[in-house]
Amino acid sequence: MPNAGAMQPFIYQPPATEPLPVLFADDSLIVLDKPAGLLSVPGRLEDHRDSLLTRCLIDFPDAQVVHRLDLATSGVLVMARGLEANRALSRQFQQRSVAKAYTAVVEGRPEMAQGEVDLPLICDWPNRPRQIMDFEVGKPSQTRWFRMDDGEDWPGIESTRLRLEPITGRSHQLRVHMAEIGHAILGDSFYATPAGQAVASRLLLHASRLSLRHPLSGDPLTFEAPCPF
Repeated sequence: MPNAGAMQPFIYQPPATEPLPVLFADDSLIVLDKPAGLLSVPGRLEDHRDSLLTRCLIDFPDAQVVHRLDLATSGVLVMARGLEANRALSRQFQQRSVAKAYTAVVEGRPEMAQGEVDLPLICDWPNRPRQIMDFEVGKPSQTRWFRMDDGEDWPGIESTRLRLEPITGRSHQLRVHMAEIGHAILGDSFYATPAGQAVASRLLLHASRLSLRHPLSGDPLTFEAPCPF
């Protein structure tokens, strides 16, 4: 008898991006609006080779990865053009001088208008890519959140729109942190309740804004992508 609790095999069905969703491009960087359901970079398996990077390389052969978004997350993603720009941009991410803001719709209604989550995270290896909270060996992880409304109407569930600002950049950080404080992101197949998973056809998490400095000139830049939900 099949195990009813076993995770279903992942079937990769990437969405179309024609034309390529470029928000900005110059000789040093490319800024894209990644759709949900598309890998940021190619996966290990042959049928997971399609990705935002793969598609970007067609128009920008010198594109290089600087950071990533989860498969299920949409929004602003930056790529470097050339080694010098890659080094400069990567340094900004490593030094946490890049400001990122996400829009999310979560289960329930937080009592406070804002808050901060400080919970260490580590990969749950037997169930990867899931992440778990672990105070002994987890890596420090912090997220600020801000309530954007007093409640949204999603069928059959109380929900709230939040702005999330990650201080650190751990895998699944925003998703785990929201679930751990009782407000999992709607449509999250890993961390939401069954009702929270069923109410949305996609993860309601979008990288809405990203601010950094130009890798060559040092000028401050801010990029935004409209939230699709």
